Amino acid sequence: MQTDELISRLSQDVPPVRRVTPPMQAALRWLAMALGVVAAVVLLSGFRHDLEQRLMLMHEQVNLLAALATGAAAAVAAFHLALPDRSDRWALLPLPFAAFWVSGLGWGCIAEFIERGWPALRVSFGCMSFIIGFGVPLTLGMLWMTRHAARIRPGPVAALAGLAAAALASVGLSLVHHLEAAAMVLIWHGGSVLLVMLFSRIWGKRAMRAMDA
Repeated sequence: MQTDELISRLSQDVPPVRRVTPPMQAALRWLAMALGVVAAVVLLSGFRHDLEQRLMLMHEQVNLLAALATGAAAAVAAFHLALPDRSDRWALLPLPFAAFWVSGLGWGCIAEFIERGWPALRVSFGCMSFIIGFGVPLTLGMLWMTRHAARIRPGPVAALAGLAAAALASVGLSLVHHLEAAAMVLIWHGGSVLLVMLFSRIWGKRAMRAMDA
């Protein structure tokens, strides 16, 4: 049997393989979808009453941009890690932005402490429910888009998906919900982001494998 004939026979019943969307293109699609969902909710909820004044403050602008950059970088990293030929170092991409975001909130806490002492921390389950309520569905959307990574790097991809979704939800929350102190923002925003990441890290593998079945 000739080689060409053997190859022809072997390939007769093979189903066509669907090419994976390039990481940057997939990330842009997911970001457009996620930002559209968050923007729609923000418009329906209405902007916070002091938004214009808060956006005039440099540290508020920096924190919002840092959170947005964290979400975008985490999304790009997740889609890269979903491919077997990409370096594990892609997981480090969102870390500088996340560190800058958290450090900005931390400096805000220090400034408040110097100015008026440690602010009273009130419970804000509204913050947590907003970020988790939108972070989890957006995370599942990315897990579906990266389900081909179920047998490659499901843990890191799921964790980055959770970080991307929760960071963007946090941006939306900052536009509609007012917290009186940077310490509250750090605890409730940061804590909710960590919860979404933890959910993604624990349940993401199962979700991706079920979607890829």
